[in-house]
Amino acid sequence: MSKKAYAAAGVDVDLGNQVKSGIQKLVRDTHGPEVLGKIGGFGGLFKPDFRGMKEPVLVSSVDGVGTKLKIAFAADKHDTIGQDLVNHCINDIAVVGARPLFFLDYLASATLEPKVFTQILKGFAKACKAGGCALIGGETAQMPGMYQPGEYDLAGTIVGVVDRAKMLDGSAVRKGDVLIGLASNGLHTNGYSLARSVLFDKMKLTPRSKLAGVTTAKSTLGDELLRVHRNYQPLMASLPPRVLKAAAHITGGGLIDNLPRALPADRDAEIDTAAWKVPAIFETIGKAGKVDRLEMFQVFNMGIGMVLIVSGKSAPAVLRQTKGRVIGRIVPGSGVVRIN
Repeated sequence: MSKKAYAAAGVDVDLGNQVKSGIQKLVRDTHGPEVLGKIGGFGGLFKPDFRGMKEPVLVSSVDGVGTKLKIAFAADKHDTIGQDLVNHCINDIAVVGARPLFFLDYLASATLEPKVFTQILKGFAKACKAGGCALIGGETAQMPGMYQPGEYDLAGTIVGVVDRAKMLDGSAVRKGDVLIGLASNGLHTNGYSLARSVLFDKMKLTPRSKLAGVTTAKSTLGDELLRVHRNYQPLMASLPPRVLKAAAHITGGGLIDNLPRALPADRDAEIDTAAWKVPAIFETIGKAGKVDRLEMFQVFNMGIGMVLIVSGKSAPAVLRQTKGRVIGRIVPGSGVVRIN
């Protein structure tokens, strides 16, 4: 039998169906009784249980993982990139107090590679299960001519819920409140274009390189750059009610651009950068790339993946529970971040 015309043009529908049929078990493991129907329908079905909430508000976000994908391509390692995407999206809604309900993914490539596809989906499923989030559907697109061989693009959409009375909007932030920083796990999903420019183009390193002070005897630079983006939502949700006044997910824009999103217009966040040790990977990029210090804090998370804003009275208990550290305070101002 001759090859089908569509497959000859680069889109193998039969292969796509075959590969997707093997993911049912992975996806079902993320489902609770709220999920209706099955994967493969025209739309995901989710019957939420809002009992106990007075005024449930749905919260949604969509994102990607940027050029971190280039590291996954170069290292031929695809089992963590899906986790990055799910966790990033969960954190984005966690800062308003929401818990995740369900997640949908979009995966596009020139040709469908079953091994790569399965690794990515395993990452989605692992992070969704760990985060209490149902993976209810997505789109897998074969688009020859749009992507280089061996490359793909990812995006994800998350929907969560928060009781309106418990929403975090920064309005409760006051002078003297404490900023508690939660450690990141490396670069997370931001700053990779600059990181690649410095590490690979300027320093002539590769994902398989060793880098003194950054890699270990058993790890490579690729391993360091592919560290999984942390999910902070379960830890944030474990705090006593009304202790958390506001929070900021430190993604693209770093502390400088993300913290203002959690501040009232008449308050500033004063950051003491001596309060934590900046991980070696950031120090290496800054020094080798001759990047201005303030720009580093606007591009990278610099070791802080999430900032919690709490009262001074609550800070000791929050520090014990989160293992975070005080990195600054709220002062009068105009809604900006001061880096000291």
